[in-house]
Amino acid sequence: MKPYGNFKKGILNIGEAPGEQEDATGKPFQGRAGRALQQAYSEVGIDLFEDCLNINAVSCRTMDNEGNNRTPTNQEIAHCRNRVFNYINKYKPKIIVLLGSSAVQSVIGGRWKKNLGTITKWRGWAIPDREFKAWICPTLHPSYVIRQSDAPEVYTVWMQDLQRISDLVSTQFPTFEDESKYVKIISRIEMVNVLNKLMTSDKIFIDVETTGLKPYNKDQHKIVCISICNAKNNVYVLPAPETDEELDALKQLLENPNVGKMAHNMKYEDTWLKVMYNINVNPWIWDSMIASHVLDNRTEISSLKFQVYINFGIADYDSAIEKYLHGIDDKNANSPNKIMELVANPIKRKELFTYCGLDSLFGYRLALKQKELIEC
Repeated sequence: MKPYGNFKKGILNIGEAPGEQEDATGKPFQGRAGRALQQAYSEVGIDLFEDCLNINAVSCRTMDNEGNNRTPTNQEIAHCRNRVFNYINKYKPKIIVLLGSSAVQSVIGGRWKKNLGTITKWRGWAIPDREFKAWICPTLHPSYVIRQSDAPEVYTVWMQDLQRISDLVSTQFPTFEDESKYVKIISRIEMVNVLNKLMTSDKIFIDVETTGLKPYNKDQHKIVCISICNAKNNVYVLPAPETDEELDALKQLLENPNVGKMAHNMKYEDTWLKVMYNINVNPWIWDSMIASHVLDNRTEISSLKFQVYINFGIADYDSAIEKYLHGIDDKNANSPNKIMELVANPIKRKELFTYCGLDSLFGYRLALKQKELIEC
């Protein structure tokens, strides 16, 4: 089934799979669900077939043994993913609307290395996806909205999503750059001077990379590196302090009451720094994970990686590192991970330190954005 629509507003709709009527006509969104989408779009100023291009996550109709429509399997979606990506690259849409979980699986699932979840996790976001240079807007499939006719709040939420899509037509896609150039990996010789210089900052964002989840067994665990971001375009990554002079400089910075401290899940950084270095971080002024909950209380949306994707459009900057951060003993959640394998390799060590720096850099930017939304 070929793409269908005149694409005047640069909107690409991706549905689930052709139904009986679509299969017969060779055009997407021809059945009851298509008519519902056409009517809903018209209410927010979008013509489904004039303003949009329309395809499905799966090219062919998927049926059960009785000949009824069924949801495509992940394998079927994967087989058709290249076709979907080829259409995106060919037509270069401004907005990609993902209608339902199958469309999310098609466009995001192949690049999102963590728990994908369902459409309820993804709907409502306007994601500035850097790879496709397009806004990705997941929302409910019209067939689901039809089935929930006795729940008017579902229709209300759906229409809010579609209005957001309509508003994006006149919204310029943001310009991005490679943020890794702002990561400054500091040698041990420079450490004290850098920490002293950071004393003039009004706020900093902290991230630590460690050998495990909890620091209480000092014979097994340690901090490997610490990143400190003090501006949108500046972050330092330090090796774990070893000398008294280095520890004292770090302690003075992190206990300085005039420098506000931020983190994503600050309990983690607070605990590790207290147990390992006897540092009582003061004052904590922002936890971007808690702020994520305040802004949207859905489950599975508060991790830093998810927030970085939906806010800054990077679907994956940690997969090369993440696999080393799991404990080697599946039966012991706090068993040592394999991070020291990265440290032992100069190239991998740089990747690890850059990853740590990006966590703080994106966390800092996220915190600033959250503060504006919450008006703090």
